[in-house]
Amino acid sequence: MSLSDHVERLFAPRANGTPPLLLAPMAGVTDAPFRALAIRYGADLTVSEMIASQAMIRGIAKCLKMSQGADPEATLAVQIAGADPVAMAEAARMQEDLGAEIIDINMGCPVKKIVGTGAGAALLRDERLAGRIMETVAGAVKVPVTVKIRLGWDDAHRNGESMARIAQESGMRMITVHGRTRAQMYSGEADWRAIGAIKAAVSIPVVGNGDVTTPELALKWWKMSGVDGMMIGRGALGRPWLFRQIARYLACGTPGELPSLAERGAVIIDHFHAMMAHHGVRSGHLLARKHLGWFTRGYPGGAAFRDRINHAPHPEAVLTMLREFLDQTMERAA
Repeated sequence: MSLSDHVERLFAPRANGTPPLLLAPMAGVTDAPFRALAIRYGADLTVSEMIASQAMIRGIAKCLKMSQGADPEATLAVQIAGADPVAMAEAARMQEDLGAEIIDINMGCPVKKIVGTGAGAALLRDERLAGRIMETVAGAVKVPVTVKIRLGWDDAHRNGESMARIAQESGMRMITVHGRTRAQMYSGEADWRAIGAIKAAVSIPVVGNGDVTTPELALKWWKMSGVDGMMIGRGALGRPWLFRQIARYLACGTPGELPSLAERGAVIIDHFHAMMAHHGVRSGHLLARKHLGWFTRGYPGGAAFRDRINHAPHPEAVLTMLREFLDQTMERAA
């Protein structure tokens, strides 16, 4: 198998003609336990949390944990960020040595902390530097390199199409486009017509991202844009089974069934234990609370439950509260 097969296989034609579904990289969210859940429910590719290239070079332990694989059978895609081509190339080589099978370059993160360093969406304002980074990273590793961008810096500077052409010329194997500008952050509706225009501007695969929150919207955005793949981010928080529902809806027009309450409860408890094992008791306890918050959205008594676990002193107390909450939820449903 050639190394490039990891991207080629992702976009190989399918019998039902549906596009691959990807889990978006999300800082503080897409750790190995959550990526494993997404894979379990049908995600075709998951991407690690964004890893700063300079921190990776310094060998910070947190970065090494962030890039750990979620499933030994799944393709390991790792996203890196930075503004220095040399440092980015070195970080990419290190990740390749650690087992990364796809390197993704972040050129879309809108948060001030990242943009202030010249990385993330800041690179949309410097196409020459962006091109150098992509070309240098692509030349430094043997695995496929991909990039994630936005439509542009703001509405007055929408350069997504030119950035996509530069990405293609620089050796990128796939482009993911979030359908908002940096100025929009995460507000307003993602512009899937603009994503479609970017898709039409290049010949390499283009993946659309933004507001893929229901099977119906997934179909709407796919038909509108003609993208090769769809990336799901915030829509999957607390609902990793959304991948399975969307895949079925795109294939036959009816959404995959929601897992039973019993299955959802078992998933939530398994995920809680996985986070403790992966992060350690102290960090796992803190990080698990936000996932439990997402999992319990929309359930009767969910707000009160979230308030209680946010004040729980240790994981054992959280687990006891969680089991009680799930039992009560199933009793109400019965």
